[in-house]
Amino acid sequence: MSASASQDEQKAVLVDYLQAAREAVLWKLDSLGEHDVRRPLTPTGTNLLGLVKHLASNELGYFGDTFDRPHGVEMPWYDDDADPNDDLWVPAAQTREEVVGLYRTAWAHAAGTFAALDLDAVGHVPWWGDEAVTLQRVLVHVTTETYRHAGHADILRESLDGQAGRRPGDASMDDRYDWAAYVDRVEQSAREVGSR
Repeated sequence: MSASASQDEQKAVLVDYLQAAREAVLWKLDSLGEHDVRRPLTPTGTNLLGLVKHLASNELGYFGDTFDRPHGVEMPWYDDDADPNDDLWVPAAQTREEVVGLYRTAWAHAAGTFAALDLDAVGHVPWWGDEAVTLQRVLVHVTTETYRHAGHADILRESLDGQAGRRPGDASMDDRYDWAAYVDRVEQSAREVGSR
């Protein structure tokens, strides 16, 4: 196997993992109403649609700006006078379709970057003090960031309607399992240790 083929295969694996995480995040929006996808579900305001907007913005920055590949998308939530959390929520004037479309636009832009650059291509992350990075490092960073937020989204969705897992019919979330008995067993053990 040539070094180039090996690098292409490595890139394909990284991109496949990233895509699986992206799809898991979007699945968390399925069949939920507008209020549920937008409302804050934690004391710090974490919400499902805001996570999608944040991830889209991250991808446009990391796979666009970092490698001097302009994406042309206006992101006013990053203006100097914007609140630092403006990329983590969605105002009423912005539709779910627009946010999901933004994420898909980010995917398409990233795909162009992946096609144009090798894993050892060097870019600069302005918000990391203009640090020099490789595409491989950025791909790993964005993939782990996406999985982190997919985990947040999984917990948020489960708290809304009990839907959990990476995708519909996720085998690791067997519907026939006695979840109530499991939760009770975990709670009893925690109480036992907590009372010591």
